[in-house]
Amino acid sequence: QVQLVESGGGSVQPGGSLRLSCTSSGFTLDDDTIGWFRQAPGKEREGVSCTESSNGNTYYANSVKGRFTISRDSARNTVYLQMNSLKPEDTAVYYCASDFSGVCYTDYEADWRMNGYWGQGTQVTVSS
Repeated sequence: QVQLVESGGGSVQPGGSLRLSCTSSGFTLDDDTIGWFRQAPGKEREGVSCTESSNGNTYYANSVKGRFTISRDSARNTVYLQMNSLKPEDTAVYYCASDFSGVCYTDYEADWRMNGYWGQGTQVTVSS
């Protein structure tokens, strides 16, 4: 069965850090562009970060630039999202997704197209 699985979510105080992991079964993450997205209660899903399989380029939403880092670990077939200096507004369910095109294609800012698979999400709560 082909699927993406996120892990690493949890509760943290403002200013803290978390590292999310995205792993796959049935395919190799290095072959696909991978994006991280999030959805807060009552809000639309938004793009957070994207890494291209074609050349390793990475992209970030303006709201997380300088705080979040996306990276790949080929040996573990995992894509990470390191989140530092977390804020209450980062609270959301975080999803990873794949796209077969090799690039982080978007018509508008961080709204990257993902035509592959989506994970089930992991909750991140930032609160004092």
